[in-house]
Amino acid sequence: MSQTDIEKDFLPVGELSIIALKSSEAIGNKVNNFIVDWRNGDKNGNHSLLQLEKYSKSSYLLDAECPRFGTGEAKGTIKQSVRGKDIFILADVSNYSISYNVCGEKNRMSPDDHFQDLKRIIAAIGGKARRLTVIMPFLYEGRQHKRSSRESLDCALALQELTNMGVENILTFDAHDPRVQNAIPLKSFETIWPTYQFIKALVRNIPDLKLDSKHTMIVSPDEGAMSRSVYYANILGVDMGMFYKRRDYSIIIDGSNPIAAHEFLGTNVEGKDVIVIDDMIASGGSILDTAKELKKRKAGRIIVCATFGLFTGGLKKFDEAYEQGLIYRIISTNLTYQSPEVLSRPYYISTDMSKFIALLIETLNHNTSISELMKPDDKIHRFLNRSL
Repeated sequence: MSQTDIEKDFLPVGELSIIALKSSEAIGNKVNNFIVDWRNGDKNGNHSLLQLEKYSKSSYLLDAECPRFGTGEAKGTIKQSVRGKDIFILADVSNYSISYNVCGEKNRMSPDDHFQDLKRIIAAIGGKARRLTVIMPFLYEGRQHKRSSRESLDCALALQELTNMGVENILTFDAHDPRVQNAIPLKSFETIWPTYQFIKALVRNIPDLKLDSKHTMIVSPDEGAMSRSVYYANILGVDMGMFYKRRDYSIIIDGSNPIAAHEFLGTNVEGKDVIVIDDMIASGGSILDTAKELKKRKAGRIIVCATFGLFTGGLKKFDEAYEQGLIYRIISTNLTYQSPEVLSRPYYISTDMSKFIALLIETLNHNTSISELMKPDDKIHRFLNRSL
């Protein structure tokens, strides 16, 4: 679906407004620019909607901020009217590049800080908006989605907090476990895969990649990424495999049980380019272990597609893996903060998601279904037919 495909017979839910928290300013500005261009131009071909008051504006961004006191406490402030507006809030809870002062000492913002700022802005809106949608690409506490012992259920609590404050829709990308939406069964929760954007990045940045079962294979690094990998394999018409991780549950290192061994389930990978699909790269240990195991099985080039490139353990081991030929390319999105160091790496490919988010916002503001955007099978096939 393109912007021109949106059913313009549907009137907007309300006057569109976007709040890009400080963590999402960069992508928020890009999203705003796309919508401004679409609505101020004649591309939609519907002049009746262009005549609607405040439908076409120079900017849809609201002036909002969360200033802090010297103690580190903060407040949410919005400097424009929000009454009756259809508001979309963008928040990147994993953006570690932002800091604030606490009693003269610099403190980096954590996911908890970002989530508190999100709630502060919702509290500042005070129920005056017509509808409130939160776009949180990296789901806050998404990895703490289930209880396996006497422990907290942080993600479920966070979702309930947001909906109790008046949030109608929550959009996220590649949720670690989409079943967490069971915590808010009467509210709209959507998790979206950037499948089309990844396939487009693969074709455009690796032109000699042959997307057929003879030359290419999809591999899931663990059972948790199976559903993603199955979808990619089916849409591309290639084989897939999966690694099963045997963990040592008697030991806990850095909050998790270490992997004792990797067991591979699938066809022969020898000589094939392997595309590894996962939701995130955190420390990177799992991805690099997968790459080593694939190379032991004589795989060709190894290309990693991960929605969130966090690189919490730094880039040194990825640099070494690239130099050793373990990793050929890493493709990730700008849904979370990307440091200049990451962007400068020769093996790293960034996929811009701002146009897609703008299209989601534009579609929802017109109260139109986003099903086609979430399952872009036809769009992928059309792209592949044009490109290959």
